[in-house]
Amino acid sequence: MSKLNNKFSRRAFMAGGSAMAAVALSGIGNRAQAQSGNEVNLYSGRHYDTDRTIYEAFTQATGVKVNLVEGKSDALMERIKSEGSNSPADILITVDAGRLWRADQEGLFQPVSKNEAPNLYSAIPRHLRHRAGHWFGMSQRSRVIMYNKELVNPADLSTYEDLADSKWRGKILIRSSGNIYNQSLMGELIELYGTAGAEDWARGFVSNFARKPTGNDSAQIRACAAGEGHIAIANTYYFPRFARKDDPAEREVFQKVGVFFPNQRGEGALGRGAHMNVSGAGLVKSAPNRANAIKFLNFMATANSQEIFAKSNSEYPVMSGLDLDPILDSFGRFKGSKTNVEALGRNNPLSIQVMNNVNWDQG
Repeated sequence: MSKLNNKFSRRAFMAGGSAMAAVALSGIGNRAQAQSGNEVNLYSGRHYDTDRTIYEAFTQATGVKVNLVEGKSDALMERIKSEGSNSPADILITVDAGRLWRADQEGLFQPVSKNEAPNLYSAIPRHLRHRAGHWFGMSQRSRVIMYNKELVNPADLSTYEDLADSKWRGKILIRSSGNIYNQSLMGELIELYGTAGAEDWARGFVSNFARKPTGNDSAQIRACAAGEGHIAIANTYYFPRFARKDDPAEREVFQKVGVFFPNQRGEGALGRGAHMNVSGAGLVKSAPNRANAIKFLNFMATANSQEIFAKSNSEYPVMSGLDLDPILDSFGRFKGSKTNVEALGRNNPLSIQVMNNVNWDQG
């Protein structure tokens, strides 16, 4: 992309402490001020500098200035709720279908029709967007099996379902039940097998934990490389970060661990493909700049925007046939599950219930 001359207006805050105490807007001001110019106001739970390239390109293409508020997704949702009908927010960008579902359940989104945003409906597959146009997936990530190359033969790996087999006793590393990514993975299993079937699987899966769940996805990958467990469950985008670290020990982690995409073969659910989730965006119900916000969503569903948005966090685009982050591409092409990501959020309360029932966090 050529160098851009038009700069977007960045309005950022740092979130910390409780959700309500953490949020402090800077620069956007009240709703009347938010409507005063040719602008669009983004509340984003993503914190990647390369996303700004998209915002600059949007301003150059449309003349619409982008005002950006960054923070933790839950804090942003609380802020919009607290602002109510006076919120200056036009677009909420967040990660994981579970959070998009929660925002929608809180009444934060309004629908965008196919006539208003044709790119969203033609470019984004049906299973990666809300059925009524309340939110749209903008990039994908897969939650996969990562394995210690010295301890595991990848030929012994197959499906998520197989991880409940006793042959993996004491070998699995994963983070806690409070993590939205694990809740969404459980949500897909509930969608496929029902609550009782998913709980049966989870009971066997938990009995195979190498240790009590602790740490984030990166911590699971490091522990896998160190041999604390044989396999780790983690999102794909965490792994390329190790290859880019200045610390040789971190780069060594990348060399010691392999990536395996489950459920690539077989009939029915067993051959559905690897679990997929999304980063996504929705039009805020009280958006003061609705027309500009829809322009922005349409712009996000173009090839250039998709490549930049996905590459900024080593994710997969929602559109097919686009270039990937080179390290991500080195993991190989694979089949992703077509389970509608909306189900991951819809099943979230049941996921938490199942994980509590099997004492997930006790290991």
